[in-house]
Amino acid sequence: MNNSKYSAGSTTVLSEFELEHFLPYRLSLLTNTVSQGISMSYREKYDITIIEWRILAVLGRFPGLSASKIVERTAMDKVAVSRAVKTLVEKGLVRRVTDPDDRRRMTLHITDGPGNRVLKAVIPLAQNYEKQLLGALNHEEEKALFKSLEKLQTRAGSLKKVKAAETG
Repeated sequence: MNNSKYSAGSTTVLSEFELEHFLPYRLSLLTNTVSQGISMSYREKYDITIIEWRILAVLGRFPGLSASKIVERTAMDKVAVSRAVKTLVEKGLVRRVTDPDDRRRMTLHITDGPGNRVLKAVIPLAQNYEKQLLGALNHEEEKALFKSLEKLQTRAGSLKKVKAAETG
């Protein structure tokens, strides 16, 4: 593609851009690596994907969310959440309940039997992985990490709102 809009000066920009030092790339790489590591402990045994696990974890903490609220809370892709919810319902791990205040809205709940069993089995595996991962940091580094993550999440949310206002 020889479009001057993209090629003018692009060699300089590309040679100065170090992807391995770009924060969004580093965070994405870390997130994917950690998620894949955790999923190795539950994927085959409990037949759930990373997205399905995240949905179960969110519903375990915040029961009765709609799929759209899960999307908001997790920043996961709407289509991926929709597919995963459908699969979780088919597996009997999650059930849909019509919201009595708004009959058009469906809330999601972990099933009493299979859903709760899977969640209770996977949580300790995830916590153990987290403990091992955080073992790379001392107590002060861990506190600083969580404080920094909170600050970055707040700033990212603010920037997202600004961009949405600019484009919408």
